[in-house]
Amino acid sequence: MEINFKEIVTATMVLFAVIDIIGSIPIIIDLRVKFGRLHSGKAAIVAAVIMIAFLFLGKSILNLIGIDVNSFAVAGSFILFFLALEMILGISLYKEEETNAKTASIFPLAFPLLAGPGSLTTLLSLRAEFSTINIVFAIIINTIFLYIVLKTSVKIEKMIGKNGINIIRKVFGVVLLAIAVKLFTSNIQGLFQN
Repeated sequence: MEINFKEIVTATMVLFAVIDIIGSIPIIIDLRVKFGRLHSGKAAIVAAVIMIAFLFLGKSILNLIGIDVNSFAVAGSFILFFLALEMILGISLYKEEETNAKTASIFPLAFPLLAGPGSLTTLLSLRAEFSTINIVFAIIINTIFLYIVLKTSVKIEKMIGKNGINIIRKVFGVVLLAIAVKLFTSNIQGLFQN
């Protein structure tokens, strides 16, 4: 386990693309309109705790139910592929659930918007390729960024505008699509070697 700057940067960018906090600004603003004040710190910390816990316990949970990391990474590549399609094509493939005013900072903001199936799958997929300590650093960097964006979401939307947010979403969608393909090709070989 050694700190590798390149791994931290790569893992940070992958998580940033998957979490898609910039693309989620319209949803965050919509939640602010519906429920007034959102607890930015609480949402960021809960998202970080969920991600770090899953990073360390996810593999054990998989082993318990008899699934290896390669299989999970291949399955994860499909989730990332569909998330990327959502971002690029501007469509929604999953159904939004009802929100409770008291828990809006936790659900749906921290989970599943920030620490959702895509980011949790990505963490285990990253663990198959990168050192755990570097992924933890990537989670912490993303958590700090999440907090800043949540705190300043209204200003960011005014500054970038709806077209700017759409462009950023599409760019990160293409990045995510490339990551999904790489994840699939690097882990599918491991499945046939077992």
